[in-house]
Amino acid sequence: MEKYILGVVTLIAMVVKSKQPLHMFQQNRYEIGRYTKWLQENTSKLKSEVIQALFELAVYALILYFFHASVYAWLVSVLLVLFTYINIVQERKKKYIKPLVYTGRVKRQIVVLVVLEALVIACNVIYLPGFIFMPALVSLLPWLFIFLVGWLTSPIEYLVKQWYILQAKKILNEDTDLIKIGITGSYGKTSTKNIMHAMVGEHFNSLMTPASYNTPMGITITIRTLLKPIHRVFVCEMGADHVGEITYLMKFVQPKIGVVTSIGPQHLSTFGSQENIIHEKMQMIERLPQDGLGVLNYDNELIRNYQVQNPVKIVTYGIQNHDVDYYAEDITYTRTGSSFTVVHEVERVRIETKLLGELNILNILSSICVARHLNVPWGTIQRASKNMKQVEHRLELKTINGYRFIDDAFNSNPVGSAMALEVLQRMPNTRYIVTPGMIDLGKIQYEANKQFGEKMKGKADVVILVGEIQTKPIYTGLQESGFDMQKVIVTKTVKEAFDYIYQNASVEDTILLENDLPDAFSH
Repeated sequence: MEKYILGVVTLIAMVVKSKQPLHMFQQNRYEIGRYTKWLQENTSKLKSEVIQALFELAVYALILYFFHASVYAWLVSVLLVLFTYINIVQERKKKYIKPLVYTGRVKRQIVVLVVLEALVIACNVIYLPGFIFMPALVSLLPWLFIFLVGWLTSPIEYLVKQWYILQAKKILNEDTDLIKIGITGSYGKTSTKNIMHAMVGEHFNSLMTPASYNTPMGITITIRTLLKPIHRVFVCEMGADHVGEITYLMKFVQPKIGVVTSIGPQHLSTFGSQENIIHEKMQMIERLPQDGLGVLNYDNELIRNYQVQNPVKIVTYGIQNHDVDYYAEDITYTRTGSSFTVVHEVERVRIETKLLGELNILNILSSICVARHLNVPWGTIQRASKNMKQVEHRLELKTINGYRFIDDAFNSNPVGSAMALEVLQRMPNTRYIVTPGMIDLGKIQYEANKQFGEKMKGKADVVILVGEIQTKPIYTGLQESGFDMQKVIVTKTVKEAFDYIYQNASVEDTILLENDLPDAFSH
């Protein structure tokens, strides 16, 4: 009887310990490859679990040596309850940047995980009466079971996904008058989507994919739950970090208008090469119908040099490059926004906006290209540009606890981070930057972060690096640039960084928040 009670207690303890592995699996997009790489890069986590398992094994062995098996079962059960309680208390105290979201997928994974754990423990109870091994593996096994969970649930998730996608395709196919606009790029696509929705939405009843719903399931949820017959325009952001994903989304949504905002090294680690990124992003244009419209950022050299193999009409835009259909000149930046003149053939139109930085001007230009193609009047474009809200977490000027922040915390990249520093440079008084650095850049990640650190000199006065390990290249770049290293602070968490800000900054200063890594990558 005692060993069965110990079995139940062990199962409960293991289920509680399974939360963190599930959390990290979710933050790695439920991909076994990414999860494996994350474990390889965070071996200290597994080492601590192995050390804990060996320690517990030694303790349980001593208990079994000195006590009868029935007494052993009760003592170990009590210890497991105590350890589980401590684990629950510690978990509740943790402040995650992105907590575990209990989606339908996660709930299915929990069921499979519990079944697996119960089967292993049952086998241990039946075939190893001494029952010394399993309690000691409570901390370690859930990290390994994730591999089985991912493999066993993948067919189920595929079928669920295909069912919903087919429903979404049916909805799109039935609305033949819907104007579908696809947007992709290594960076700038979410801001462009928001800007375009605000601009085109002044003239048409439009819908955009919310937040970062740029995956097949995110787009599917948008179509199934938000798209209504009254909508005349659907602005759809399309993300990709693997070869074939834009191709798939183009076949799924079939937009008539496509925008490529940028091409760069973002997600280089999963794409494999810059050439793969270029080819995949440009599928947005290659797969448009011939009577559609392609909109391209010609300030981006990789886009400008690409030879489009599709006779679709192409409209180009830029700031540095004036050999385009739409360009901006007479640009003025202030602490509270930007203004510029759009030039298109003989037309010259002044635009004012609350949005900050050159990157946002490029995003506005791309939206103007589409709006004019859809015959949106210039007056409407001017009004929309002036009234549109700042895009959340993308060079968003905001006040937090009375302090002035530039929130650029979403998915930083080499080009966007450089532009964010340019915006910070124009701000008055002491200029702070808080950053954990950039990820998903493959082989160039170290050098890109090092260059990021080098660029901070003259643009930031105080640098706060979050996470000692991943910010080492930024620290090196700061050193080599001659930055005053007395003004460089390294913290373990974002909370510590904010504590430093609130203790040392004044309300007249400006704090740039550049990137916000999930917990899996913040170390």
